[in-house]
Amino acid sequence: MGFRPSGTRVFASAAKYPCAPAILGVLLAGALTVPTPVAQAAQHPWAPPPVNSCGEIGFDPVNREPDPNAPPPPPLPQLPPQIDIPVLVPEITPVPVPDPPPDNTRIDPEPLPTDPCRNPCPDIRDTPKPPDPATDPAPKGAPDTGSHSGSGSGSSSGSAAIRLPRIEIRPEIEPIPIPVPGGDGPEPQPAPPPVVHPAEPGPLTAAIAAPLVESVDLVGQVTGHGSANRTDMRWQVDGTDLGIMWETKPGEVAVAFGDTFGDGWTSGDVGGPDWRSNVLGYSTDRDLADGLTIDTMVQDSRCHATELLPSRKIKNWETTTIPTSGFAIGQRQFMSYMSVNHWGRIPGLWSTNYGGLAYSDDNGRTWVKDQHARWDNFFGLGRFQVAAMVPQGDYVYMFGTPNGRVGVIGLARVPKTEVLNKSAYQYWVGGTWAPAAENQATPLVLGMASELSVRFDSGTEQWQMVYLDSARGAIVMRTAASPQGTWTDSVALVSTDDYPKAYGGFIHPWSTSEDLYFTISAWDSYNVYLMHAKLDPPH
Repeated sequence: MGFRPSGTRVFASAAKYPCAPAILGVLLAGALTVPTPVAQAAQHPWAPPPVNSCGEIGFDPVNREPDPNAPPPPPLPQLPPQIDIPVLVPEITPVPVPDPPPDNTRIDPEPLPTDPCRNPCPDIRDTPKPPDPATDPAPKGAPDTGSHSGSGSGSSSGSAAIRLPRIEIRPEIEPIPIPVPGGDGPEPQPAPPPVVHPAEPGPLTAAIAAPLVESVDLVGQVTGHGSANRTDMRWQVDGTDLGIMWETKPGEVAVAFGDTFGDGWTSGDVGGPDWRSNVLGYSTDRDLADGLTIDTMVQDSRCHATELLPSRKIKNWETTTIPTSGFAIGQRQFMSYMSVNHWGRIPGLWSTNYGGLAYSDDNGRTWVKDQHARWDNFFGLGRFQVAAMVPQGDYVYMFGTPNGRVGVIGLARVPKTEVLNKSAYQYWVGGTWAPAAENQATPLVLGMASELSVRFDSGTEQWQMVYLDSARGAIVMRTAASPQGTWTDSVALVSTDDYPKAYGGFIHPWSTSEDLYFTISAWDSYNVYLMHAKLDPPH
């Protein structure tokens, strides 16, 4: 699912049913939740759902008032009709080791049709035809108006008796992975020679003035049904998230997405059919004011985006592999990623096995997970599990956070020629670039951060950083004259009051100091959207 949402879903029923919290408190005493900021902003006025040029209805991530012409919803009961109590059922799950070699089946896709509304593979997937009233008088999803026998909802004689909810025990399989001998895995990679760069000074630079955020607007939906890119019909990308971007070569940008689901996925569902842990698209779109156009995606068959970095898809072993950033050095593409052991029951928390690096020498068609460039998550204390990496000058800078959304930002650097040699990294510790000091890295800023995205602006020679501040309930921006800072105070770009359960905030590499374009994801619709922040930089 890419990154988990910023708002809690554990006790969603408590918000709907006024008396539910007391019962939940009794039945689920001791359960933990992550506090979510109380919504302060008013809802935006109602607007019809967006429609693309083909007449397909898309998703609107904005928090809006209900349709004034729609009939009022029925009043909610004081108590939920049913409370499910999950009970974990351990299940031994054999896991063949080592990991199997990746499937690098790839095709050279044909160009998309000139007509954007023409589906490129109608034999695989075509636009559903509208129902014919003559042969289908009751469209799918129409309410059932037939009569029913039985007691229904009970007596309507007048008393407002409170019905206690049903208590249901819901077994949940909890895999207990056991490694067993498997087939041949990938070829072992020789370890790079140990390199220890001596400590060097890295003093803070003078603070700079923060830009003024004049406006932040939703540009458009990037993925999913109803998007201008029609990713569902073109590449079987119905639900996805993230949209991490980097320049692969002059004039081209790669766009990496997280957990992706295909035909049959339903908005609002967690998971779905045709699960791929990650997919990759390309864009040459220079005019972002009207949206981000995806030209093509890496495919393993016609109209099917392929998984790039495979995962075992076994909870408590490796649930998925999620991209966290990308960059290019010469002809080689690099992608940082996190190996997720399992998603937490508390939203915003997850556990990783390690943060790693993969590389591609064919412009992103196939990838190799480097077996040595990994930051293991020993005892859950790894500081560089979710990394954003940016090449600049002679170095690649790595901004990192722990797994989940309750960590702080650390910083490391490595010479460009030694990116895959973990021993060559220096970590910023109290004004010094120190070797072998991963877990001593000094936090760059106060407060929690996750889903980092960092960009160096060559026009101003300043750094831009965008991330989710879950305590504040906002995607925020900071700027600095150097990677280590001093960083400006954070400025809110997107509030989760306005965009419920929004996360991400991944900067488009062709942004400027005045026009910041970035992607966000919305959990409920589970798709990606392009945003535009108009900035007034200090002069």
